[in-house]
Amino acid sequence: MALKSTVFKANLQIADMERHYYNDHALTLARHPSETDERMMVRLLAFALNAHELLAFGQGMTDGDEADIWRKDLTGRIEQWIDVGLPDERLIRKACGRADEVLLYAYGGRTAEMWFEQNRSALAKLKQVSVFNLPQEQTKALAEMAQRTMSLQCTIQDGQIWLSDGERSVEVQCEKWQ
Repeated sequence: MALKSTVFKANLQIADMERHYYNDHALTLARHPSETDERMMVRLLAFALNAHELLAFGQGMTDGDEADIWRKDLTGRIEQWIDVGLPDERLIRKACGRADEVLLYAYGGRTAEMWFEQNRSALAKLKQVSVFNLPQEQTKALAEMAQRTMSLQCTIQDGQIWLSDGERSVEVQCEKWQ
């Protein structure tokens, strides 16, 4: 018998002073049985960093033809493809063929660094790809905020990212690798 996804609800208030984006989002996240709280919270952070009225969660890790998060225009054209983790370079190339912009949010400490070193030259050839790294200690702190029902505030200002659940706050340093 196949395990089912666990549903998480998040009310996310975003104040992105760099993009002048201020909005509240009522989100439903399906956490695949093989997905960790850390990965799910990185997906949520990636959503906050790229928030837009047309941004939506895709099937991601359960369907290689879909992004973790994507933004499609009203005709269905994929404007932005966002994946988290350490995707296979072939999947990234495939995403580049389908989307105007591809964003990757890597995490995992030394493992992420090794992944980037192995894929750096191939990724450099893909002009619409941007790669960001999230420090492991900060993504682990985000994982501790995971609850089935969450109320979170994300503030982005002067290159600083803060995610808070009312009891704790985590500052996330998002380093652009490419």
